[in-house]
Amino acid sequence: MDAGDRRAPRNQEGLLRENERLDDLQRSGLSIIQDPDGNRFSTDAVLLSSFCKARRKDRAVDLGTGTGILPLLIWAKWKPESITGLELDQRTADMAARSVRLNGLENIIEIIHGDIRELPPKMRRAWYTLVVSNPPYVRADGGTKSKSDARSLARHEIGCTFDDVAKAAFELLAPAGRFALVHRPDRLVDVLSVLRANGLEPKLMRTVHTKGGDPPVLVLISAVKGAESGLKVGPPLVIYAEDGKYTEETQGIYFGK
Repeated sequence: MDAGDRRAPRNQEGLLRENERLDDLQRSGLSIIQDPDGNRFSTDAVLLSSFCKARRKDRAVDLGTGTGILPLLIWAKWKPESITGLELDQRTADMAARSVRLNGLENIIEIIHGDIRELPPKMRRAWYTLVVSNPPYVRADGGTKSKSDARSLARHEIGCTFDDVAKAAFELLAPAGRFALVHRPDRLVDVLSVLRANGLEPKLMRTVHTKGGDPPVLVLISAVKGAESGLKVGPPLVIYAEDGKYTEETQGIYFGK
């Protein structure tokens, strides 16, 4: 372990529930508890954990943390001072908390069961320096909902809208704090409009493409609380090379230091 690795990994005994499994994150020896039939993490979270560029002194928040994948990966990649994950679904929040205990990170990562629309009192206002979110992409009246309640909450704007997420981010962030998120390109105009309306000025954007020449499948955006206007569009992030293997950048995001 390096100097920033302040954890004491635990035995998984007693932390796994029925139908759950343990997945290796291939980062810093970390593992995550997941339900194969429930809400599982995807490429979106992995890309966001790299894009957010957390700093050592950051006090970070993940809004809609799900199974806790972003706090775990952000800690593995950036070692911020602290990370708080807020999750609406109680069972999923419990799963995330057990993953934190499994990896011995209770002194760095805290999982809170609560509602973005009514932030728990223990979450300090205008104090955090970084907020991240992989919010629901689909409007409540759009798409086909999953049979799993946790999956439906993660994918559809049932428990919250993006406006709710932006309002919470603004409330939690200190002045000049950063908000990093991932969303779908077809919602881009809505997302940028909502960010600005809530005092979060978009400053950096990257589109994500399955292969070079393909249309974007995701968009990564970083906004700053109270900043002046001026959006920089970074180079496209391409996941797969023509040979079907990860590009060098994607390889680094998944497995690099």
